[in-house]
Amino acid sequence: MTQETVLVTGASGYIGLHAIKQLLDQGYGVRGTVRSMKREGEIREALSKSGSNSQMLTLVEADLLKDEGWEDAVQGCAYVLHIASPFFIGEPDDENEMIKPAVEGTVRVLTAAAKAGVKKVVQTSSCAAITDTFDGKERYSEADWSRADHPKCSAYYKSKTLAEKAAWDFMASDQSGMTLSVINPAMVVGPSLTDDIGTSNSVIERLINGSLPAAIRFHLGYVDVRDVASAHILAMTNPASDGERFIVSERELWMAETAAVLREAGFRKAPKITLPNFVVRLVALFDKELGSALNTLGKPVITPSDKARKVLGWQPRDARQSVVETAKQLEQMGLAA
Repeated sequence: MTQETVLVTGASGYIGLHAIKQLLDQGYGVRGTVRSMKREGEIREALSKSGSNSQMLTLVEADLLKDEGWEDAVQGCAYVLHIASPFFIGEPDDENEMIKPAVEGTVRVLTAAAKAGVKKVVQTSSCAAITDTFDGKERYSEADWSRADHPKCSAYYKSKTLAEKAAWDFMASDQSGMTLSVINPAMVVGPSLTDDIGTSNSVIERLINGSLPAAIRFHLGYVDVRDVASAHILAMTNPASDGERFIVSERELWMAETAAVLREAGFRKAPKITLPNFVVRLVALFDKELGSALNTLGKPVITPSDKARKVLGWQPRDARQSVVETAKQLEQMGLAA
């Protein structure tokens, strides 16, 4: 029997490449989208170094902001993992730099998938689409939605919220029989398969190289990139996940707790002190990276993954160990000095 083919968007990305590796290792045929075929050699080399055979992988050029390429990309695919989406820390000069490709790209991928007879799409969203409710709550579930219309909602949180809502709106009127599941990861850490460490891992980099001399009172869920990839594949093949969204987070940590984990692992530059909130607010006036996260300063953000564990049978590794693995990789890359 010929194994089914899965399209993975964002093939060269941090999460996308891990998803491709796991699919190949499980015997699937994989088609991956890249914005430029110049990335092909890098992707195949990374997979080879990680012990995976990329013979069953084909790559196609497709851009979230262009129609060209998507029809060919989905042709013959049983499933789509829509992982590609813009992400960088801080606020862009124009929020549409982030929002437009996220929303338009999602609709483009779903439209092409439905037309091609794809059975199921699994979309990567984020806890960012869940936790900015601006109602004072600290514990969240899949029933919660960030308020993209709130004036304090950051561009990234807005992009993830609007892209996911666009996906559910599309499905509400789709007549093709295709189904959708959505994965909402917390902060994604863990080793990268390439030199692209992933945007969220830049926080770990700053904690170990001394450029963040004091911790900030941020409380976030953490999850390993490999477990994010596995959640997508579990949802892809599980009909009980149809029409559902899933928080994936192994545990929450204050930044000071993350720093303590790193110091215990031998990273001595990880900060021992925590800045008072008022100092952070002052610094944020001049630092875009901080400014985009002030909504949660000093506030617990609890994102349990009970639903993913129960419905998907998802069993994540200890995210504290993932933080340490990330730091060790960054050290090997010369980024811990």
